[in-house]
Amino acid sequence: MANAQAFVSELLAPADIQLNGNRPWDMQLRDASFLGDVLARGNLALGEAYMAGDWDCEQLDVFFCRLLANRVQDQVRTSRLIWHYLKNRVINLQSPQRSWLVGQHHYDLGNTLYQSMLDPHMVYTCGYWQTAQSLEQAQIDKLELVCKKLQLQPGMRILDIGCGWGSFMKYAAEHYGVECVGVTVSKEQVKLGQQLCEGLPIEFRLQDYRQLNESFDAIVSLGMFEHVGHKNYRSYMKVVANCLKPSGLFLLHTIGRNRDVRGTDPWIAKYIFPNGELPCLSHIDDASRDLLCAEDVHNLGADYDPTLMAWHDNFERSWPQLSEHYDTTFYRMWRYYLLSCAGAFRARDLQVWQWVFSKPNLIGGYRRP
Repeated sequence: MANAQAFVSELLAPADIQLNGNRPWDMQLRDASFLGDVLARGNLALGEAYMAGDWDCEQLDVFFCRLLANRVQDQVRTSRLIWHYLKNRVINLQSPQRSWLVGQHHYDLGNTLYQSMLDPHMVYTCGYWQTAQSLEQAQIDKLELVCKKLQLQPGMRILDIGCGWGSFMKYAAEHYGVECVGVTVSKEQVKLGQQLCEGLPIEFRLQDYRQLNESFDAIVSLGMFEHVGHKNYRSYMKVVANCLKPSGLFLLHTIGRNRDVRGTDPWIAKYIFPNGELPCLSHIDDASRDLLCAEDVHNLGADYDPTLMAWHDNFERSWPQLSEHYDTTFYRMWRYYLLSCAGAFRARDLQVWQWVFSKPNLIGGYRRP
């Protein structure tokens, strides 16, 4: 244990993180016996130890930003995670049968949790903070930006793949006079979404995207592509190309990686988003090639940091009420999820891209609004 502690201290030094130091981003060890496991299992062991209360950190977001900005994780050989990486390469973890798991495991955790954490519009994707001073305004600005990029007009019929609680569809229907069809794999999202969008020309479907086979004037997908998986990227783009009218536009909003690494973080995969996978730019380009024309790519990655920090603030503020439904382990898990992700975006280890695609024959091209 002493050797592991000394080695971890050495690893953390370039990031200016200390064990039992006095800065808010330093690790406070309650039981140092987990450190050896971290050297074998990386963030999976680190996250599990935090959930168990074996260590604490006042500013987890700063801790992870420093860790990732200095590439500390590259110095750890996680030998016991070989099966995790092989499984992501060999097995289709996002098959039609498996696609419902993330809905059950994550999005069906309870609408009260998400209503407490998110903005009033229930947008569970990165906000747009160019001029916004609040989470609510950042999400309104993002929804408006997406509508403008899609060049929505009254009477259009729009498909939303991974529609969540219907935040985009509700905004587009109310402000642009369109009708929408949204698909999701979450029963809880359909239940609440139908209530929130009552009276509007909006249809919710509990449906896998691969079952879609009809025409739409425009297609949008905000924060769903992370659940598609590399074995299904091409199939996904074929569905979009088949459903998009010749003059239509498709906007894809997704978290992405800087490098071509298959699978996702093992802790995130086990506790937050089962079977998830983050694409890199080349994955999206390869999957869409000769089906769609990439008209525009916009990086909003830095804007996810303030979005996640705002969600965390809301979560902490609501915890006294939420604690009646969730235990301390869940609290530590959710805090670790939100703040580690905020640190990753702050360090630019993760990105958010908005791609706008057209059919290859769009005469005159496209201009970003």
